Amino acid sequence: MAEFKKADGFIDWLDQRLAVRTLTKVLMTEYWIPKNINWLWAMGVVLVILFTLLVVSGIFLLMYYKPDIKLAFDSVNLTIMNEVEFGWLWRHIHAVSASLVFLIIYIHMLVAIYYGSYKRGREMIWITGMLLFVLFSAEAFSGYMLPWGQMSFWAAKVITDLFSKIPFIGPDLVVWIRGNFIPADATLTRFFMLHVFLLPLIIMIMIVVHFYSLRIPHVNNQDGEDLDFDREVEKYKNGKKAESKIVAFWPDFLSKDIFVICVFMILVFYLVCFNYNFAMDPINFDPADTLKTPAHIYPEWYFLWSYEILRGFYMSESLGLIFFGIAQVIFFLMPLLDRSPVVAPAHKRPMFLVWFFILIADLIVLTIFGKLPPEGINNYVGFVAAIVFIILIVVLPIITKIEKNYYCNGGIK
Repeated sequence: MAEFKKADGFIDWLDQRLAVRTLTKVLMTEYWIPKNINWLWAMGVVLVILFTLLVVSGIFLLMYYKPDIKLAFDSVNLTIMNEVEFGWLWRHIHAVSASLVFLIIYIHMLVAIYYGSYKRGREMIWITGMLLFVLFSAEAFSGYMLPWGQMSFWAAKVITDLFSKIPFIGPDLVVWIRGNFIPADATLTRFFMLHVFLLPLIIMIMIVVHFYSLRIPHVNNQDGEDLDFDREVEKYKNGKKAESKIVAFWPDFLSKDIFVICVFMILVFYLVCFNYNFAMDPINFDPADTLKTPAHIYPEWYFLWSYEILRGFYMSESLGLIFFGIAQVIFFLMPLLDRSPVVAPAHKRPMFLVWFFILIADLIVLTIFGKLPPEGINNYVGFVAAIVFIILIVVLPIITKIEKNYYCNGGIK
């Protein structure tokens, strides 16, 4: 048994029993961050804050929500929005935060791609981040069902129908997922359980794993410079902080993160109070009607790019499903698709820079046309944009292989 001495104070008492000082060093004061980074590196902490808002607002909504197809719609749109004091505020916070989570996730992903933060020992950081993206997507989809509005029901039907295309087990799998032949009360209660318990729990665990995966390879920097962290830490601890190329996570780095968070929260509460409708589909304010199909069914904005790939191949449903499936997993393979050993920002990799901006433009086009009715010129634009996405994935290993050969000949400094 460890020897316990009389504590000098409460912190010392805790330290003897829980090693809180050691934990603080490992997680904060001796967790080192490169100096050469910008405000975009704060997106991870912003995501944690948004997830916290989702959890807190979700708890308040949970107090009045009824996971029953006869009661769900009124519990949200009548009880919470009109009868519960400040219920509207908690619903708006929840809806706006859900949309902003995906905005920040996409920024976070694109920043990592731009700076090559998925390479040179950082593959697990990327993979755990992509797993978080999948988990947040599942969380968002399950939550979209809960108000049991018209778009909730039909979006759930369309998405769960996709599983029926799986060979051999597809039809039985759909019935198992729904608990019925169509989305019904069993479906709602299953997705309610996923949304409020199982998925948030797994997300919390994965956030810890994601931050832990940063510990060994360390955070990337704007120039992709391979820092000797041991040497830079020695400079920092010897008082040569100006010379050192790193800073402590706390208080140096996190204090700047807090400033970014405060600015971002201004945007959050502006949207919550004055422009919350962007996060709520007007069709979903009509109760679900199993006999009345909406003229145009579409998911939330953050799924539109992959949804457009699905329906972009309007001449072949099978091709659409195949490329939709590829789109769901392809970003996991970025460390393999990028064949270049160069860890540098895209503006120092000319061909990759062109590829990167074409990717962004294509994702924007897919998102815009994913919400438009699939008719006339919309079909052709969606088809071309889907083809461009596939081509971009195919050419990435080619252009990065060329870059690798160029690098090996001393071309990139």
